[in-house]
Amino acid sequence: MGSTVEINDTLQLTRAQGFPAALELKRHQQRPFTVEDFAGQIFAFTKPDIRLYQPFPIRVFLVENINGKWLYWGLAHILTVTHDYETKTTSGTFRIVYLYSPEQMRAAFDLMDRREEKRFVLD
Repeated sequence: MGSTVEINDTLQLTRAQGFPAALELKRHQQRPFTVEDFAGQIFAFTKPDIRLYQPFPIRVFLVENINGKWLYWGLAHILTVTHDYETKTTSGTFRIVYLYSPEQMRAAFDLMDRREEKRFVLD
């Protein structure tokens, strides 16, 4: 018997799982958000399966999952994590600590991921 423990360095969320609704790509491309726009805000998430994340104050990458494609938005700190072993879900809270500019978002995938099947193409 044994198990594998994986610590995630990426918080990859759909809107339904808790990706912040206020982060709208079209608006960000016209007038980029800054971390100050979200100062003091704490966001909640729930994901299937039991997951471990880098603990505060270590950053995680904040990624929006759009139909299976990954859009790198910036960096976040995971503040709390709760595991529900009956429903096999992980929930928690996070805060945004850095947001990429649209130019940085274009470069981020190439720097951090490179799995073409996950690439979200920015216009």
